Formats: sequence, structure tokens, C-alpha cells
Amino acid sequence: MDIRTKRVHDDASDDDGYRVLVDRLWPRGVSKERARADLWFKDVAPSDELRRWFHHETPRFAEFVRRYRAELDDNPAVAELREIVARHDVVTLLYGARDATENQAVVLRDYLTDEPAGSTGAG
Repeated sequence: MDIRTKRVHDDASDDDGYRVLVDRLWPRGVSKERARADLWFKDVAPSDELRRWFHHETPRFAEFVRRYRAELDDNPAVAELREIVARHDVVTLLYGARDATENQAVVLRDYLTDEPAGSTGAG
């Protein structure tokens, strides 16, 4: 299972494999053509409440990870995402945040692969 993360604003690459946007909101300034997302799967994104609370503030990241993982534990869409991942050699989870290490795509990748949140492997 090769799950990668990548900022949706970065250029798409042939080795990205199946590209899944995991933001609840479509990223500003990115056209659907530029994103080249095969799927926009907002059902696995953090809740609006959690997203607003976190607001990409570094001191809140550890608590964000805990809360988001708890949401994922109760989210039936995760099973569907696991099926999607199983059907593809490479899946790239796309995100709009500026921070490449503290964002929901990294937490989601780690959740799917059972790696500790914040581990390397992004990109």
C-alpha cells in the first residue's frame, strides 16, 4: 500500500497514481483541471467544527490528531476509502493546507497505514 500526500496546488505528476482530494471545501484558486483529482472525497475530511477549531495552528495539532482520529473511527466513509486504496498501486491524498506535515491528509494517511501521526513519508 503506497499512500502519499501532496498539496493540491503543486503540479500533478504521473507517479501520483490515483489522486484523492480529502478537503471538505474545494481549495481556493485551484481549478478542477489543475487539481487533476480523480475523486473529491470530502466525507473523510475533518468535520467543519474540527476544521474551524484547528485553523492550522501548530500548538493545536496534537489535539487535532486525537480528535480527527476519533472522527475517523466513527466514519463509515473510511471503509470506502480503504477499498479505493486497495484497488490502486499508488494513492495520493491531496490537501489545500500550506503546511506539508501538519494537515488532515497526513493524519488520514497515517490512520490508514497505522503509522504514528507526523511520521515522514509525505510528498
